[in-house]
Amino acid sequence: MREVAIIGIGMNKWGELWEKSLRDIAVEAALLCLDDAGTDKIDSIVIGNMSGGLFNGQEHLASLIPDYLGRRYTPSTRVESACASGGLAIRTAFLEVASGMSDYALAIGVEKMNDISGGEATYALASAADRDYEAFHGVTFPGLYAMIARAHMQKYGTTREQLAQVAVKNHYNGSMNPHAQFPYQVTLEQVLTSTLVADPLRLLDCSPITDGAAAVLLTTVENAKKLKNHPLVVISGIGLASDTIALSHREDITKLKVVELAGQRALKMANKTIKDINFAEVHDCFTIAEIAVIEALGIVEHGQGGPATLAGKTALNGDFPVNPSGGLKSKGHPVGATGVAQIVETVSQLRRTSGKRQIKNAKIGLTQNMGGSGGSCVVHILETK
Repeated sequence: MREVAIIGIGMNKWGELWEKSLRDIAVEAALLCLDDAGTDKIDSIVIGNMSGGLFNGQEHLASLIPDYLGRRYTPSTRVESACASGGLAIRTAFLEVASGMSDYALAIGVEKMNDISGGEATYALASAADRDYEAFHGVTFPGLYAMIARAHMQKYGTTREQLAQVAVKNHYNGSMNPHAQFPYQVTLEQVLTSTLVADPLRLLDCSPITDGAAAVLLTTVENAKKLKNHPLVVISGIGLASDTIALSHREDITKLKVVELAGQRALKMANKTIKDINFAEVHDCFTIAEIAVIEALGIVEHGQGGPATLAGKTALNGDFPVNPSGGLKSKGHPVGATGVAQIVETVSQLRRTSGKRQIKNAKIGLTQNMGGSGGSCVVHILETK
């Protein structure tokens, strides 16, 4: 395979973008990406989107978005893996370049979630769970992750304060991110007294409903060196895994086996261990998710995610910073775009252009993007050369 570099990143301000359509925000992010790359070469386009049909009544994005980007006739693919759709788009674009099928591949992640009511959005999101055995019986994602949280608290002694600290940390980071949907800090007390959603999870334990897009341009390392617009950032490892879609079919719901496997595969491909990684962007759709993810990746031992978070290990200035962007919790979670935005943040950190939230000596970063309650997962390892 050819070595693959990221030469362009683009992301718009996330939030409730009432004045913009699905196609508008996708094209906006793509144009920002091409401008950052300093080239308009595109041989193929990969679009990560979970459910344009349910959120917007619009499918066939592989035709719609290239058309409105002014790239009619360009080979284009739409990929879906629930909330891991963006990460899967990056992986697919990587394979386009690594295989020689394309010299320049554009990955776009996009979701427009606020065009429908909250109830309709819940219905759309529940399609990423087991519709017959979970959603049909009223168990949507807050309930599923609440079960994980309760089991984790019972097994390891994880506390409400430890869960809340994930939100406090990520909102602190997000308060310095100009793209974030909720760029403000929250206190431990605010999280603990926010509206109960699904015991023990409260409103400020949950990621929001978001409109947004992000885009990344990939090419060969040889081409990237010729451009010389930015420090060279390469994708050195990728891991993909799947697990049961239904939470009830797993041996231990406190452990995310899909994350463990995807992480191991990415690290093996990159010839790295978790100790070589300087920071990570992970899928904190709920506060318990971040705790379970950092345990599955081996950043901390199982059962130590809560205490490590409360002790500051994963803080911006901690031993292993997690979610310097603010994560899904503060930055927002337009489900099909999240995995691409994680790559955008990681590239920014490796280029040392992240401003006040810049991590010192950032050379190798990891992104972890997850679908459903752990039914699918994509992990990427990025590093500077």
